[in-house]
Amino acid sequence: MSAPLTYLHRCCQRSVFLVVARRQWSTSSASPPPLYRRLLLFLTQRFYDVEMLLRWRSQAKRSQLQKKNVYYSYTQRFYGPDIASAYYILSLKGGFRYVGQSEWFRTNQRGKFSWDFLNHKNTPIEEADMSYTIINYTGLENLERQRYLRTLKLKGCPEVDDWFLARLHMFQDSLEELDISHCPRITTGGLAALRNLKGLKHLNVSSLPGISNPGLVIILLEEMLPQCQITANGYDHNLRTVEEEEEEQMQRQR
Repeated sequence: MSAPLTYLHRCCQRSVFLVVARRQWSTSSASPPPLYRRLLLFLTQRFYDVEMLLRWRSQAKRSQLQKKNVYYSYTQRFYGPDIASAYYILSLKGGFRYVGQSEWFRTNQRGKFSWDFLNHKNTPIEEADMSYTIINYTGLENLERQRYLRTLKLKGCPEVDDWFLARLHMFQDSLEELDISHCPRITTGGLAALRNLKGLKHLNVSSLPGISNPGLVIILLEEMLPQCQITANGYDHNLRTVEEEEEEQMQRQR
């Protein structure tokens, strides 16, 4: 039995038990239970109902995320890797530009897009804007064969994490501009994987909440990528030690 059906079955069992208990109290001649017991019974029933709904919501969200980032093997087999990558980007409400073209293909406010991109069957993608989309480590496989990708914008992507950054080595020969600003799941350890992108010329690491001691991190990035211009806004760039940060936190608590 699948997990959602299991939760539903358990919830129904509890509900039936509670209903039967209520009927026994109402039909018996004995006095009803105290108020606090009735209150606990009511809260217990509502707790399991809410718990089940929250679990369903969480599972539906994960299922939708997996569905959106599935590998587009069918499209690649019949239309080629370039069209498959383009369709994946548009399905996530992103945008892209082909090599040698000035026109950008994007979705509108309703998530609709033009199918004219199918006219460029054997044209690789040069720039991709995936900002604020749900692209993740698995979905990155749909862009793996884009050997001419020069610009990749991932601003505000909630699923971009350290594992995602580690997989960007597939673009080490072409990628020149990378924007990973405002990505909440990126940590200092993940930024170390960017050392493989030797051709990177512009890197935006602004407002990464998972970065501790950003001043030191920026210096390390500049040493790893000496040819790269690094943008890092939204930080306090003072080089403070761990002891100084702990002392400051203790003073705030007092």
